[in-house]
Amino acid sequence: MKKSLSHVSSNFPIESLKGLWRLSNKKKYPKYLFLTLCFNLIVAPAVYAAANTQSFTRFQAYALGLLGLVTFGFSIYLFAVMFQPEKF
Repeated sequence: MKKSLSHVSSNFPIESLKGLWRLSNKKKYPKYLFLTLCFNLIVAPAVYAAANTQSFTRFQAYALGLLGLVTFGFSIYLFAVMFQPEKF
């Protein structure tokens, strides 16, 4: 028996979503970028709260949080490249 999706309209492209799911399993970088931006939603308010409110705007706190996450990710990548150069 085929499952019915009653809450989805009949002309919704389910096959397109299946193709998108297969593509997302092959390409990991967009998923990593999305998770980094979501994690930045947690980090940025902590940066904003830790700083004096007159010293940073909210936009600067989000930018600083994103810069910190990118720097941390880049340092992990360089550490892996130094100790496993044959994979790269």
